[in-house]
Amino acid sequence: MVMMPASAASPRHARRSVVAELEGGLLRGADTFPYFMLVAFEASGVPRFALLLALWPLLRLLELAGRGGLAQRAAALVATAGVPRAEVEAVSRAVLPKFMADDVDPAAWAAFGACEGRRVVVATRLPRVMVERFAKEHLGAHEVVGCELEYSRVRRCTGLLRGGGHGDVADRVRALFAGGDRPDLGIGRSEMARSFLPFCKEQLKPPFTAGAATTSAPPFRPVIFHDGRLVCRPTPFMALVILLWLPLGMLVAFVRIAVGLMVPIWTIPHIAPIFGGAVIMHGRAPPAPARAADDGGGSPSGVLFVCTHRTLMDPVVLATVLGRRVAAVTYSISRLSEVLSPIPTVRLTRDRDADAAMMRAELARGDVAVCPEGTTCREPFLLRFSALFAELSDRIVPVAMNYRVGLFHPTTARGWKAMDPIFFFMNPRPVYEVTFLNQLPAEATCAAGKSPVDVANYVQRILAATLGFECTSLTRKDKYTVLAGNDGIVNAKPPALGTPSWLGCIKEVLGFLLH
Repeated sequence: MVMMPASAASPRHARRSVVAELEGGLLRGADTFPYFMLVAFEASGVPRFALLLALWPLLRLLELAGRGGLAQRAAALVATAGVPRAEVEAVSRAVLPKFMADDVDPAAWAAFGACEGRRVVVATRLPRVMVERFAKEHLGAHEVVGCELEYSRVRRCTGLLRGGGHGDVADRVRALFAGGDRPDLGIGRSEMARSFLPFCKEQLKPPFTAGAATTSAPPFRPVIFHDGRLVCRPTPFMALVILLWLPLGMLVAFVRIAVGLMVPIWTIPHIAPIFGGAVIMHGRAPPAPARAADDGGGSPSGVLFVCTHRTLMDPVVLATVLGRRVAAVTYSISRLSEVLSPIPTVRLTRDRDADAAMMRAELARGDVAVCPEGTTCREPFLLRFSALFAELSDRIVPVAMNYRVGLFHPTTARGWKAMDPIFFFMNPRPVYEVTFLNQLPAEATCAAGKSPVDVANYVQRILAATLGFECTSLTRKDKYTVLAGNDGIVNAKPPALGTPSWLGCIKEVLGFLLH
C-alpha cells in the first residue's frame, strides 16, 4: 500500500478501480445531519423537522463523545420512523441529489472521475437508499456500500438501521473485489474509511492538493431536475432560521398576495420594494396591440409573448411589467392558483387543434403569454420548446424570465402546486427579472417559410443566450419521470368560463395543511 498526495497521483490509465467515502471524501462536508433534516422536512413535514432540530445538541454531544454511530442511528430514527417507504425513496430520488451535487469537492472528483474502469464503489454512512440515486446517476458508481433502512410489513420505515458498521463496510468492499483483486485507489478520511483504505493500492485523503483538480476526468453530470421546497442546506443554524421565519413568512405572504389583488396591476412593480420584493425590467416592452375588429376577422391583434418558464408567476409578472391584460396559457396549475390569478388563464387540453383554436381566440382579444417548455426548470437549462406557438402568430416577442429567492422554492413536481405562489411570497426578498427581446423579424417566422420547429429552436437559443443558460432536448415527461415517477400528463378538461371550483381550492389547502 502506498499513500500519496493528490498531486502525486499516478496517471489516469493506471487506475482501473476506486473505492471512495462519500461524506468528507467526495463531498466537502462530512456531516450527515442536513440530509436527515431534508428527509424529515420533505417526507414528513415541519413538526418532525423541528423535532430533529431539537435533538441536534444531544446528537452533537454523542459525536464529541466518540459515539457517532449512535448519533447516526438516533437521527435516522427520528427522521424516518413511520414514514412510508415510497416517500423516503421519492425524497432520495428528487431532493437529495441536488444538495449532494452542490457539495462535491472538485479535486476529489478529478481523482475519482478519472477512474473509469472495472469497478467504482462509493461507501457512505447514510442509509444506502438516500445515496444510491446520486452515486449511480451522477458519480457513475457501480456499487454503493452503506447501511440499510428497515421497513415494516405495511411498507413504512421502522427508523432502524441494519449494517453499516466499520467492519461491515470493510467486509463488503473486500467481497466486491474477490479473487485477489484490490482497488487501485481509495479516497476518504473518517474512521469508516480507515477500515477499507489499507485494502487499496493507493490512498488519497482530504484536504486534496490543487494538483488533483487538473487530473483528466469526465465532466461532472449536473442535476437538472430536482424537487423540494428548501433552497438552503438545512444545517442546524439554517434550520433554526427557517423555523423562526415560517410564521412571519406566512403572514408576509398573505399581505403581499392581498395587496397584489387589490391594487391596479401596473402599480405592483412600483410598490413591490415597500413589501420587500423587486421586479426588474430590461429591454423595451412592446406597445399595447390595436383593438381587434368587432367581427373577429383579420389576423390576430395581440402580441404572443414567448417566455422561459421559471415559476407559475411568470405570466403574472409579465402582465405587471406591461401594465395591461395578458392572458396566460396554462396546463397543470391548481384551482387555487387560477382563483388567485389577477390575469385570465386559458387551460390547455393536450388536443392540438382545440388548443390552437383557443389560443387564436385569445390572440384576437389581446396579448397572450405562453411558456413552450411546458413545465418549470430550476437550474440554468431550457427544456425543449413546443413548436405550436410558432404556428399561431407572426408577432412573437421572446421574454427571458428569471427569479431569485432565498429560503423556499416556488415550484414543485410532487408537492401541493396550490402552495407555489404562497411559497414564492414567503421568501424574505423575492426578486423577478424580466428581459424583453426584440420582436422576431418576419424572415425568422413561419410567414417567411420557416418550419415551426426551426422557429421554436431559434427562440430557445436566443433566450438561453440572454440568460446564460444551456439548451436541452429534455421535456416535461423527462422531468416528471425523474421527480415523480410518472409522465406528467394531467387529465384535465377546460373548466366552464368564470366557474372555478372553490371546493377544489379548499381541498388543496386542507390537504397541504394536513400533510
